[in-house]
Amino acid sequence: MKKTAGADGPDFASASLPRHLIRGLIGFGSLIASVALVPVTGPVSLLLLPVGVLALRGCPMCWAIGLMQTISRGRLQRSCEDGRCTLTVAEPAGAVHAPRPDRKHAVGAAVPTSGVAGPARYGPG
Repeated sequence: MKKTAGADGPDFASASLPRHLIRGLIGFGSLIASVALVPVTGPVSLLLLPVGVLALRGCPMCWAIGLMQTISRGRLQRSCEDGRCTLTVAEPAGAVHAPRPDRKHAVGAAVPTSGVAGPARYGPG
């Protein structure tokens, strides 16, 4: 179910935002309807559970992560050099001007890639 996008890790994004939102509507709608319709239709309504799980690609959290990835796709680019990772705003298609240094935004402080303990670890390794 997970597609890997190289070194960045799993990719849960859809091809477009409307497609992702429709998948979420079908998935969450099916999950809610399967439980809400049990008093009316009995256990037959539980047949909607697999539809919801398939539409959400396995879990609601994966869908939410995919929503964030779909929204930010093509707008932000992460690059790591010499133990320092930066998040760069991508230029719009067809932009002709030179790169501006004020368009770079550091994700975190420079962190050596070896011998560092703690939860905030940027860079390879």
